[in-house]
Order: sequence, then structure tokens, then C-alpha cells
Amino acid sequence: MATRDEFAALVTEQRNPRSISLDMMSTAEVVALINDEDAGVAQAVRTALPEIARAVDLVAQRIRDGGRVFYVGSGTSGRIGALDASEWTPTFGTEPRLVQAIIAGGAGVPVEAASELEDDRALGARSVDVMMVGEHDVVIGLAASGRTPYVLGALETARRLRAATVGISGNAGTPMAPLVDVLIVAVVGPEVLTGSTRMKAGTAQKMILNMISTAAMVRLGKVYSNLMVDMRPANRKLLDRARRIVAEAASVSRDKAAEALEAAGGEVKHAIVMAALGCDLPAARRKLESAGGFVRKALE
Repeated sequence: MATRDEFAALVTEQRNPRSISLDMMSTAEVVALINDEDAGVAQAVRTALPEIARAVDLVAQRIRDGGRVFYVGSGTSGRIGALDASEWTPTFGTEPRLVQAIIAGGAGVPVEAASELEDDRALGARSVDVMMVGEHDVVIGLAASGRTPYVLGALETARRLRAATVGISGNAGTPMAPLVDVLIVAVVGPEVLTGSTRMKAGTAQKMILNMISTAAMVRLGKVYSNLMVDMRPANRKLLDRARRIVAEAASVSRDKAAEALEAAGGEVKHAIVMAALGCDLPAARRKLESAGGFVRKALE
């Protein structure tokens, strides 16, 4: 476990000299300062793009092999992981089991109680064990400090179970390093509010997860051009979006797109192939299967 001095040395725990007078600033000055500080987050993430790309390819390959993705974190990091995990199914039509969040104490535990659990390394290990993580899976540990015991325990166990591992940290020199196949470090510097890593460090984590989830799905054929072609039209807004996607991808009218989507049983990919090539549903299925699920290859 990290000592008090080790925590004090972390960049994410330092005082930001630009916000020393935060409590004396006007409201306009406070929000302007926060905005100025946030402007540097994207650049900090940019320095980690090679590692992010490696993580994307690793995730895509493990999913292709039948594996799952687990985000592990506590506190803000855990909640950010849970947020990204919840978006895969509505955006890309994935099965809910494919991407899951593991949070210290579970999503339903009160914040105060969960905070105490982040120091429990053994609990992190058990949290991975109970999910029956295996060699085809990927475990992504999120910790702004880079040394949260719960996350380290989870990564250590995942590695022992031969799962692929990725670490996302806001500090360099993290003890995550020997436990992961890919280490992503985005040093955003001291927070406007000292130690409040829900701010810049949390924003960096969300940006990185956006890249991993989106780029991995591009690699797996869930995207055609820049369109979400595996989304599920589960409500009126999404049905309208699905019709627009089919119309744009197949270069047909909205009415034609709606007809194709209905004939395809709401499957956007199949509707695109049917509308673009003038074929029936069985033929569209065969074309997509032979193209490995990639719409562009199916249309070619």
C-alpha cells in the first residue's frame, strides 16, 4: 500500500499554482480557469496515442476471439468505466455481457462505503475471480493515482488468469506497469481543486475509453463510413436515426430506407445491403456473413 509521502508526491495530488486564489475569484473567473485547465487534457491524452492504439488492437483481437472486456475501478474511475460500458450495447448492438464494469463495492453501494473498499487489494482480486475471467478476456484497470490497491489486485489476478491487461493512469511511475500488457499514462497535471481527480484526470479517462470503445468497434465492422450500423432502434428517436443511417449509407430515400429496415426486422446492416443492392434479406445475410460483418465489403 502506498504511504502518505508517496501519495503527496503524485502529480494528481499537487496544488495547482494557477488556482491558489480559487476561493477569492469571481464566478466568471472560476469557470474560465476550469475551462483553461480542461483545454490541456486533450494534449495530455495525445501523448499516449501509441499506447491507446495498442490497447484498441488488443481489445479488438480478444473480442474477435470470443472474449469479453472488463473495466475495473473504484470511486470516480469505477463510475467512468461503468458509464462507458453501458454505452456499447445501444451504440454498437453488442451483447450486454461483452463489456462489463467491475466497481469496488458494486454499483449500488453508497459512495462512502465504496470509498473504504478501494484499499482492499484482495477484494479486487476476488472481483475478477468471480467473473470467471479467462485467457480470451481483457481487463482494463482505471486509477487516476495509478496505485489503487483494489485495481492492482484485479490486474494482478487477471494476469495470473492469462487475460490481457491494460492500465490507465494519471501518474507516471505507477505500480500498474508490471501488471499490464499496455500502460496508458495521461498526465494532466494538478487539478484546479487539489486532488479532485473527477475533474481533469476523470475527463482524460473518459476520452481514452471513448477512443478504445469506438476504435475497437470500427476494427470489428460495427461502423460503415462514420455511421453506427449495428445500433438497435429501440425507441422513436433511434428508429428515426436508423432510417437516416440506411438512407445515407445506401443512397436511397427515407421511405425506401424505412421499407428496407422493416423488411430487415430492424437490422440496420442488413437493411443497408438490401436497399443498396436491391436484394432480399437472405441474400443480404449471406453477403454480410461472407464479408465478416463489414458493410463496405458486402457492398463491394
